[in-house]
Amino acid sequence: MTHDHDLVLRPTPAQTEAALNPPPGRTGGDLVVETLAGLGASTVFGLPGQHALGLFDALRRSDLRYVGLRVENNAGFAADAYGRVTGEVAPLFLSTGPGALTSLSALQEAAAASAPVLTVVSQVPVAGLGGGRHGYLHELRDQQAAFRDVVKSVHTVRTQSQIPSAIAAAWESALSAPHGPVYVEIPQDVLLAEATLPQVTAVDATPHELVPRPELTAVAADLLAKAERPVIIAGGGVVRADAAGKLRTLAEKVNAPVVCTFGGKGAFPWEHPLSLQSWMEDRHVTDFLEDADVLLVVGSGLGEVSSNYHTFAPRGRVIQIEADAGKLESNHPALGIHADARLALQALLETVEERQDEKAPARVTEVLTAVRERIASQELTLEQDVLASVRAALPPKAPSFWDMTILAYWAWSAWPGPLHSAQGAGGLGYGFPAALGAAVADPTTPVLAVSGDGGALYSIAELATAKQESLNVTWLIVDDGGYGILREYMNDTFGRATATELTRPDYVALAESFGVPAVRTTPEALREDLAAALAAPGPRVVVLPALLRMFAPTHLG
Repeated sequence: MTHDHDLVLRPTPAQTEAALNPPPGRTGGDLVVETLAGLGASTVFGLPGQHALGLFDALRRSDLRYVGLRVENNAGFAADAYGRVTGEVAPLFLSTGPGALTSLSALQEAAAASAPVLTVVSQVPVAGLGGGRHGYLHELRDQQAAFRDVVKSVHTVRTQSQIPSAIAAAWESALSAPHGPVYVEIPQDVLLAEATLPQVTAVDATPHELVPRPELTAVAADLLAKAERPVIIAGGGVVRADAAGKLRTLAEKVNAPVVCTFGGKGAFPWEHPLSLQSWMEDRHVTDFLEDADVLLVVGSGLGEVSSNYHTFAPRGRVIQIEADAGKLESNHPALGIHADARLALQALLETVEERQDEKAPARVTEVLTAVRERIASQELTLEQDVLASVRAALPPKAPSFWDMTILAYWAWSAWPGPLHSAQGAGGLGYGFPAALGAAVADPTTPVLAVSGDGGALYSIAELATAKQESLNVTWLIVDDGGYGILREYMNDTFGRATATELTRPDYVALAESFGVPAVRTTPEALREDLAAALAAPGPRVVVLPALLRMFAPTHLG
């Protein structure tokens, strides 16, 4: 009798020949890139440094494409976006100490958004490890400690024979639900030493499936079928699991209205009769959710932004499907189902009975009408016109990446479809480098990045990357003279703003100095100028001087 664990992959004749006669001149760095290639990687992001040169020299002998950015944090954002749009692991090569630490805020965003980034970081030579103060360049007492609270898993290498297994384990971790960034640490001398090991030809790193427990989905299906006022909250886990089709089928089967969190935009059709869209910060929607007698939450932890800043207090029974065990019932008691969204929705579809509710679409319309009337009462025509112009200029299926800026805050609620933003961790500088990562993933489709002038200064150096790689990214910079949303928060709270006003460059002239065509536009000309930039090959910059305002919050009353 043969058991699965007895099966061994047998090498092909070609693999045996390669193992017995590896090419000369290989190093530990080659073992890294060979393993990544064997796992299916095609592109590496990063920035070289002294201790990581063995990694980058090995790229020269591989078929992996290298995309170098100018700041490590931006390289992390680009890898994050590549992982988000492809669903594949995005390798990120970084050097020791300051280079590695500069990536931390990008990896925090990748963790919050469950983006599979595989970070390979060099270390000082093995002799310098262990916490002693040897005086090596970039030396830290415990470099891993800086990453351990940010990434999903940490993997340590101290010899060349450990490299393939460490990379494979990190790959498996990054792709097992919930996806996330991982960290692999390899000393400089291990990367540079001659490799006598055979070429890496076969690597197994199959991610684990997170299957729901059937007794829990049976209870959930019964609750939904018998509910009087069921409602569904669709989070980013639905999008990452590619489960939008199953969510729609379930919503239609039980006639449950659906609201998408900001991270879950695109999980449900915007104009569907059951769609509450994404007005998570509106009290009318919050009240509607509180009134549900059964609330199905799929792929969301109901965190601060998704709960109208923790003012949401459900009165009915909550069912929560979540791949991150730490988010289960972290904010509200629920029937917690620890599972991948796609597998759990499939289990519900197989067991739930149809539920009729002719009044559900009318209830949705009533709520959305109340939301629109609230926004209309605030004289925010400019903001709505600007957002509509951006939407009209963007070609269908072209992805957009939004920095932390007022126009992005509008888009979270009002943008009719998928978008990518940094709202998971909330750091500045995400939009443009992330758009570059998406353009690397699909060079045939134009990509839009949206930043404020404050956020733009975080990533302005990547205009050089966009030009060098000829990436089809159009960057819309909304210039309001400072940190606009912080200015608004401070004025509302203290009556005046401090530390929010900025001296800025001439963004048009600055872009052109990089060889990137740029134009200064107006709200009236925005649609035409942005559409023209998106239709042109290569990078473009469009600058919109405008002072935009946010709609009034509903969680402070």
